[in-house]
Amino acid sequence: MDPSFWLERWREGRTGFHQARVTPLLAKYWPLLNLPKGSRVLVPLCGKTIDMCWLAGQGYEVVGVELSPLATADFFTDKNLDAQVESCGELQRYTCEGIEILCGDIFKVDPTVFAGCSAVYDRAALVALPDSLQRSYTAHVYGNLPVNYAGLLITIDYPQHEMDGPPFATGTERVRTLFEPTHQVDLIDQRDTLEKDQKLRDRGVTKLDSLVFRLGRAATTAVRI
Repeated sequence: MDPSFWLERWREGRTGFHQARVTPLLAKYWPLLNLPKGSRVLVPLCGKTIDMCWLAGQGYEVVGVELSPLATADFFTDKNLDAQVESCGELQRYTCEGIEILCGDIFKVDPTVFAGCSAVYDRAALVALPDSLQRSYTAHVYGNLPVNYAGLLITIDYPQHEMDGPPFATGTERVRTLFEPTHQVDLIDQRDTLEKDQKLRDRGVTKLDSLVFRLGRAATTAVRI
C-alpha cells in the first residue's frame, strides 16, 4: 500500500487498530518462546503500542519499526519518556529506556537490524499489508532474522470479500504459503472473536477468527525466503 495511506490515518486519528491495553494473547503466549532476558525483540509496524512497554518490562531490548513520525513521537510522549533522536540512513532512530524505534519505511531498514534480533512480535504488521506486499515483507524482515530466531505472529481471518482491508484476512493457509518450507509454522491458538469486534461487524464481517502462530526457522534449512 502507498505509505501515504498510513500517514494520513495517523494524522486524522483513524487508528482503531491501536489498543490501550497490553494484548492478552501476547502476555499468554510469549513465555512459550523461552527467550533469555536481554534478547532483542523486533516489533514491526509498531505504531505506539504499549506491547513494547510490556516486552521491555519483561527484560527484553525492544526494536520497533514505524512509518509515522507522529505515532513514534506520541509513543514516547504518552509515556513521559525523553527519547534521544538521531539519523540512521533514511530513517530516524528514537531510543529511551530499552526501547528503540526506527521511524521510516520498513523496506528501507538495513537487513543487519533484523539479523541482530533474536525474536519478532508481529501483531499488526502482516495483516496491514495486501497480498501484493506480504511476500516482499516476509522476505525482507523474516528472511533476514537469524537462523535461531523465535517469533509470535497474531493474525485475523474473515471472508475477505465482505470487507476491504486493512486489516487483511490472513488465515492459516496464507501464513503457511508465505513462510513454509523455510520457516516452522505452528498454529497455537484460534478463536472466534467476532462478538468482541463491533467495528468489523459494522463493516459487514460475519465471521472473524483470531489466530496465533509460533514461528522459527525450519530445522531442515537455513535458506532465506
